Amino acid sequence: MFAEAIEAILVDHCTPATLRAVESGQRAGALIDALADSGFFDLLAAEDEGGGGATLSDLFPIAFLCGGHAVPVPLLQTIASRLIVRTGLPPRALLTFAPSLTELDGEVRAPHVPAGTVASHVLGQMDDQVLLFTTADAEISVTGIHASTVASFRWKQGVGTALEPRAGPAELQPLAALLHAGLLAGAMKAAFDLTMQYANDRVQFGKAIGKFQAIQHQLSVMAEHVAASSIAAEAAFAGYPLMPRTIACAAAKSRTSEAAQLVASIAHAVHGAIGVTEEYDLQLYTRRLHEWRMAHGSEMHWNSVLGAGISSHAGSVADYVREITA
Repeated sequence: MFAEAIEAILVDHCTPATLRAVESGQRAGALIDALADSGFFDLLAAEDEGGGGATLSDLFPIAFLCGGHAVPVPLLQTIASRLIVRTGLPPRALLTFAPSLTELDGEVRAPHVPAGTVASHVLGQMDDQVLLFTTADAEISVTGIHASTVASFRWKQGVGTALEPRAGPAELQPLAALLHAGLLAGAMKAAFDLTMQYANDRVQFGKAIGKFQAIQHQLSVMAEHVAASSIAAEAAFAGYPLMPRTIACAAAKSRTSEAAQLVASIAHAVHGAIGVTEEYDLQLYTRRLHEWRMAHGSEMHWNSVLGAGISSHAGSVADYVREITA
């Protein structure tokens, strides 16, 4: 129900033209206003707090949609912020996560924050403390990568507002990684759909290139990674009313980040030169696949978390996998 309602808004207000406009520096005003006016920012807040009373399990199809539409604002983080804190969040703020705040030379620093250039606020964690900052108060550094929304922030000490975590010490990084696993799964499916359509439409030597065995092999490999990533991400979202387990988030982000670069490379290989052109939509997804792959830890980081868990587990590896997916 929630996903269908959000999808209707995305179909109307999150078109490829919208993505290109945001990447050129414009604000996605119509999209943001439609989502905020519909109350979706408070989807995971409790009903007695005026929210939708949804759970983390309800969030996966929304995450998948956001990835599939390459949503150019941190909608998913804004919705999930209600899992972190109960009160103190501005009602129409667009929030992104900074799990690893540090203090240095009288400043609070947040490096490489996803969606930093399009967010109005940053919800960060320093030790067990949850802090809220406005991006307008920060000194901002961007990556210089074309159309990237990643930014690094520096605030003067004392600028942030301390918020009360909803239930004990917050663990922002696993949740943030899980959200990006859902985004990656949706974006990979969109890239796969574009690639399949192109392979069926593009004719060479008298038949569609999708009829050639070499292309079919690449599409099969791509389909396997897309399906496995979706299953891994959905399993990590499922069964948790509030915060997910770190190990489940690690498995989801590891699998989707590993698949992202492979899916992107196959999509461009099948498309050939047209895939990298500005006018064609494929690059809207594959650029995000590479950016989201690194967000809150690549597969290398989360593989080390999984490896440490396996090393400390008393049972077999099969038992460990069952425990992760239980």
